[in-house]
Amino acid sequence: MRGGFCFFPLNSDKMTSVFQTNIGRQATAPTTSYQQSYQQSQAYAAQHRPTITDDYERWYTENVPSNRMLLSLRSGIDSEISWALDRLCRLCNNEQFVLAAIPGLTDALFVWPDWFVGTGAEECAKKASLFALPKTLEKHRRHALEAMFILKNSAVNDANAVELATHPRTRSLILLALHRMKPDSDANTEFLTYIVELLQQISGTLVLPPPDSPLLANPVPPLQTLAATASDRSLIISSLRTLMLQMANPANIAHLTPDTPALSAAIRYLPLLSDKLLVETCLNYLYTHLSHPPMTKAFLLHPELASTLKLLVIIMLSEQVEETISINIAGPVHTAPAVAETSKDYELSQEELERLLPIPEPQRCYEWMKIMFDARPDGELTQVEVWNAYREAFYFHKERYPVLAASDVIKNVNAVFDQAHAMVLPGPPQRFIVRGVERRKVRSDADKFKCRWDRSECTTETFASAGELYEHVLAAHIDAHPDPELPCTWSSCTHPPLPKSHLRGHVLTHLPSSQPAPLQPGQQDRITLPSEGFPNPISNPTSRPVPPVRDATITYKQPSVDPPSNALTALLCIRVLFRVAFASAEAAPRADDDHFGFPGIIEDTGEDEELTNGASDSEKRGERRGRKAFTGVRHLLEGVRIRDETLMEWITEMVDAGLDGTT
Repeated sequence: MRGGFCFFPLNSDKMTSVFQTNIGRQATAPTTSYQQSYQQSQAYAAQHRPTITDDYERWYTENVPSNRMLLSLRSGIDSEISWALDRLCRLCNNEQFVLAAIPGLTDALFVWPDWFVGTGAEECAKKASLFALPKTLEKHRRHALEAMFILKNSAVNDANAVELATHPRTRSLILLALHRMKPDSDANTEFLTYIVELLQQISGTLVLPPPDSPLLANPVPPLQTLAATASDRSLIISSLRTLMLQMANPANIAHLTPDTPALSAAIRYLPLLSDKLLVETCLNYLYTHLSHPPMTKAFLLHPELASTLKLLVIIMLSEQVEETISINIAGPVHTAPAVAETSKDYELSQEELERLLPIPEPQRCYEWMKIMFDARPDGELTQVEVWNAYREAFYFHKERYPVLAASDVIKNVNAVFDQAHAMVLPGPPQRFIVRGVERRKVRSDADKFKCRWDRSECTTETFASAGELYEHVLAAHIDAHPDPELPCTWSSCTHPPLPKSHLRGHVLTHLPSSQPAPLQPGQQDRITLPSEGFPNPISNPTSRPVPPVRDATITYKQPSVDPPSNALTALLCIRVLFRVAFASAEAAPRADDDHFGFPGIIEDTGEDEELTNGASDSEKRGERRGRKAFTGVRHLLEGVRIRDETLMEWITEMVDAGLDGTT
């Protein structure tokens, strides 16, 4: 329950009466009646019993001046104080914990922090220079740290924050701690961190005294010093956050100065991109500082303007998540093998012919067809082609071996191939075909390792490799010849006679390679055809029309998610600087009506345009420096991509303006 500490004690009187009633009934009722009454009492207790955990016992949290923890804090006994503070350290981590619920608890918690700020820190520093602290002093210092921890944790609750903000001892404790203590030891650093975090919780509506007030009354200077000089990360973050909350209040703008140490610290820590929390704090403080137009104009004259602007763009680049998009704009591509495998009709060899001739017809025709033709459902031959092939094979031997008539040969096709049919296609002209068979094909290079000696009259079988063919030519045609000089009779070669030693080398020029010709670097094993069905190969490949591009892929990157908060804050800082740097330019950006949920700077009105035209020399010099800085980061801004179109238009506008930034 927000606004007060809630607990649920057991109603012991009612529970006692229930049990007494049950016990009274036990003497007269059966056992089952007693069990039933007991179960009912247990159900009632379970229904009305609260969830009680450690540190929530009633006697610890009674809102009376005689509260056990409060009495222990005031006892002056170190063991009792330690016990009470230990309990409170765990109790304060709950929004139901309210300081005002226990009268006198807030004053009791201020005792030890006041002692530590007054004399305790100095006393500890003196006695800890060479030796360890005395046990009593060490316990007292621990009491101060734990009490301060309880105060700053309880301030997270709104009710406690109001209680501490209006308490008369809070202001003096915070101011004395900030002005008198230095983070020169672990205990002091921890205590100052708690002090700053407590101030941070109550800074939302805090109105600071005027800058010309006494120094001890102003918390801003020590916070600026802590942010700029402290070596503890938590203390730096807390100081910057507290300053940011205070300066976000328009009533405290007078405390902003162009050369504030916190601004230098925020710029100095921006390159720590891996520390997201620290960079986020620095960006938020920088944006709060730049949200006031006088500070923005003054920042254009800051010596770190160019480097800060570059860091802001780098932060955006480091946090953008992109995906690669590839689009192929090429049309359909038709290819063919670069080296076409040609084929030719199978020819009956001499050995096969000699084996077939003695076979009587029609068995000889059957065997011949099995060798010369292949079954193919979409194959087609003319009847004349079938008959001519048969006649060329056996007609010259008809005197010794009778041959069949043309009609019988055509009929035998169906006897050998079940799917083949002789038919007549209507014309004109009529076509007499046999469908379902085709001429057997063999690769044209199947006989490339065949011996071509004696003008291709060598009857030796085809060899398996060029090495075997070369050994055959040497043994059978060159070395076996008795003459010392021989002419080359390979196919149609007309080379004059050569000595055998030279002829052995010359023969190698005729032998085909066992390996295919190597491709040129970058050459593919397939060629692109101008269109589907374009003939390939052709006699003159250079006359082929230019084919379409095989791969016309356009690859680009686009953001896959919206930029995170740090990138958006960096963009807002860049935008604010851009608006001021180009305020008097013709291409000055118009006032943005919508800031997309982010707090924006005060929009300039028409009256400000007159002031811009009459800007001072320092303001004009700042604008020139700002334009030059945007020109320097234009190449980085070009790499920024944002999925939101409006925000991306900001980037585009700043990139375009950076082209003329030096004018």
